[in-house]
Amino acid sequence: MNKMNRRIFIRTGVAGVAGLSVAASGMANITSLLQYQAVGKVQLGNSGLVVPRMAMGTGSVGTGRASNQTRLGMENFVKLAHRAYERGVRFYDMADGYGSHPYVAEAIKNIPRENITLLSKMWTMEPGSAQIEPVSKTLDRFRQEVGTDYFDIVLMHCMMRGGWTESRKHYIDGLSKAKQDGIVKAVGVSCHSYDALVEAAESPWIDVIMARINPFQSKMDGTPDAIKAVLGKARANGKGIIGMKIFGEGANVTEEERERSLQFAFSEGNVHCTTIGTEDISQLDDAADRVARITKG
Repeated sequence: MNKMNRRIFIRTGVAGVAGLSVAASGMANITSLLQYQAVGKVQLGNSGLVVPRMAMGTGSVGTGRASNQTRLGMENFVKLAHRAYERGVRFYDMADGYGSHPYVAEAIKNIPRENITLLSKMWTMEPGSAQIEPVSKTLDRFRQEVGTDYFDIVLMHCMMRGGWTESRKHYIDGLSKAKQDGIVKAVGVSCHSYDALVEAAESPWIDVIMARINPFQSKMDGTPDAIKAVLGKARANGKGIIGMKIFGEGANVTEEERERSLQFAFSEGNVHCTTIGTEDISQLDDAADRVARITKG
């Protein structure tokens, strides 16, 4: 989110404690965080994955392999990622286009791999592009950059039109092979158009969909009613649904808007979990507290 006054979270109703750091031997003791609610977990459709209700987004204003999160610098990014872990937000949402792989790699290097969920997104090219490379080569680079043998979820990034099941067959085949080989556990798409979303909801290939959803129709691909209807069909088809743009990419972050947005996402929007890009610990704590309270209730 942009660093404008209207996009700064106002932290309310949260007792303050200093952020904990990760010890060289692993995560520091978190008993001092007991006054906080931890973010719970949910089964992500029929993907076979159980994931936190909130992921740490790493791609706010993400272009050119940089984002607001990576622009915090390595030290501040790692502190934020560790705080996410402490709050139960043990789900890191990355993309090649955000440049966030090495930042997450640094943050998780002392954390047991089985304790976290790692998602990344792969940019795709139209058929015939000279820049197309084997999916296996791209995933090998991703794994090296993040320091992991496998990803829990890999999505084709930013589907902006329908017909992707044909035009992106190269990537579908490559990701299917990676899933067969255990390099990826679940596959899918992040959608940036209504037609792409409708196609994803029906595709038997899809395990996971990332979709834009909020009650204000900010940065969305249709009306809230239209999007939640498609996501309802997707859920009925066993797809795991990750909501994004929950706060309209920073357009809707007043106290009332934050509360309304998360209430809508979980009670009406047909999402299993959300990804939220925060830029400091107070923002992360605020979002985590709301997600924990709303989903627990």
